Amino acid sequence: MSVLSQPCTLWVRLGLAGVLMIASSSCTSSPITSSKIEKSIASTFANLVHAQISRVGLSPLSASDISVKANCHRATGGGAGAGDWVCTLVWSGPNGTLLQDTYDLSVATDGCYTAAVDPTESQLGGPTLTTADGKTQRNLLYKFDGCFDTI
Repeated sequence: MSVLSQPCTLWVRLGLAGVLMIASSSCTSSPITSSKIEKSIASTFANLVHAQISRVGLSPLSASDISVKANCHRATGGGAGAGDWVCTLVWSGPNGTLLQDTYDLSVATDGCYTAAVDPTESQLGGPTLTTADGKTQRNLLYKFDGCFDTI
């Protein structure tokens, strides 16, 4: 009996096998994980604190003198993937004073994100700051973008 004369159940089985193979290959885990986001946002935040300090006229401080620990989780649950995330940053400078702020992140599938802090709940202020000499500057820590490798 040839394959063409087999009952159509064989074709249905082959079709289902193909569908399952495609479906299982698309169920791989996401490269967007809390650990990648945490590492990226901590580093980006430390660099921005360093830049902000010099912009507002405070004593220089290197980015390596700024300690940042991030704890991030999906806003809607789940442990990985693009979408809305929440990251709490605990940070300090060389004097050891701990500060904490929480950012809402929108993470894209390419690993780029926008982080924004709620100014009513933040120690960082609003979208602008006043420098030591009275000028208004954009607050680099209020809202910022970053990216991480998704490979």
